[in-house]
Amino acid sequence: MTGARTGSAIAGALVALGAAILLVDYVVAARRAPEDDRIVKSLQQRTRADAAFAPTLAAEQKRVTARRLERKTRDNAVAWVLIAAAAAFLVFANGWVGQDRARPAAEGCQAKAPGPLPMRPNPPGLDLGFVDELVSRIGRGKEAAIPLLQAIQNHYRYLPDEALRRVCELTEVTPAEIAGTSSFYGQFRRSPVGEHIVRVCHGTACHVSGARQISEELRRYLAIPDGQDTDAARLFTLDEVACLGCCSLAPVLMVDGHTAGKLTPRTACDALRVRA
Repeated sequence: MTGARTGSAIAGALVALGAAILLVDYVVAARRAPEDDRIVKSLQQRTRADAAFAPTLAAEQKRVTARRLERKTRDNAVAWVLIAAAAAFLVFANGWVGQDRARPAAEGCQAKAPGPLPMRPNPPGLDLGFVDELVSRIGRGKEAAIPLLQAIQNHYRYLPDEALRRVCELTEVTPAEIAGTSSFYGQFRRSPVGEHIVRVCHGTACHVSGARQISEELRRYLAIPDGQDTDAARLFTLDEVACLGCCSLAPVLMVDGHTAGKLTPRTACDALRVRA
């Protein structure tokens, strides 16, 4: 692990240095080129009037050409170093991530051999009286679709099919409009949510620090099937989010608004046990 981190750091520094050299070279050349062109044109005009300036013109053109060739050669060399450093960075970074994936099982969630998570009892039948009261308060027109869906989700924590059918029965909102609105906005859920919401950050900082391994370990620990985000006990819902705004704590997750950072797969599971 240490060797891979060190190699990645050195290669990354070389990439940054090479890019800086090329940038500086470009800026210097861009500023120098107009002055060189002005001098050459001035000498060309003098040579037309007086042939005695011809040697000076030839020397100046030779100097400008040599300097530009020197810059081109230098930039080509730096470019090759940059390519090699970038390739080395990718190799070392891949090895770093691979070592994380190859950690022994003792570092994963099963290390402490916890007992099964408590089962959440099946929810009782939905009380659709809430939907009736909601419609009478918010309205029955098509413009009430989004406020109705927001209120239903706040109450049930998702959009139950029974509640949506009731809305269509009582209002002018059609099933097609319900389906289109609920699928367009990311805030709406069509499946039951767990008692605890786990948000795993997959932003850049967390991603390179092992967020994918944490998500995979949590999914294994909670036995969440492929294509779903909630465990069978409906105790935890696992969401992968773009950023939690805690990059200095990467990798990081949030459980019911409580943040846990500097995680490994094992400590990520510890954060879930605390909430359970």
